[in-house]
Amino acid sequence: MGTNAKLYEQDFYAWTQEQAALLREGAVHELDLANLAEEIESLGKSDRRALGSHLRNLVMHLLKWQYQPRGRLTGHSWESSIQNARDEIAMILEDSHSLGPAVPEVLARRYPLARQNAATETRLPLALFPASCPWTPEQVLDPNFWPGSDDSSPPLRP
Repeated sequence: MGTNAKLYEQDFYAWTQEQAALLREGAVHELDLANLAEEIESLGKSDRRALGSHLRNLVMHLLKWQYQPRGRLTGHSWESSIQNARDEIAMILEDSHSLGPAVPEVLARRYPLARQNAATETRLPLALFPASCPWTPEQVLDPNFWPGSDDSSPPLRP
């Protein structure tokens, strides 16, 4: 195990700084290529996991927005949560354009837990929520889409 690989195991932050400096210097032969490749792959996986997490939260709040009875709504906090999740997803997709085509698959994969979470948090029967996502990926990501609303703004909630 080379010095770089030992540093990787002992002090990850110091290893990242050393690798960045070596890259800037063009000292390719001194790089810890195996661990560097693994970390670069990990960065991509991290973006995909973040996309899935934000999609799950977004759809959970959209479900709660549409299905929870009006008298029990927390309204503005859900509106903010929906807006924040859409913003986070937009930022991820802006930085990683190649994740855009993965949105439908990630959404379908994360929807069952979003559905379960919505049922748990609202205390409504799971069967009330559709078994598969009732909205297209385009609707889910559209900042002007609000379930149950025909206009481009969130419907007023009591």
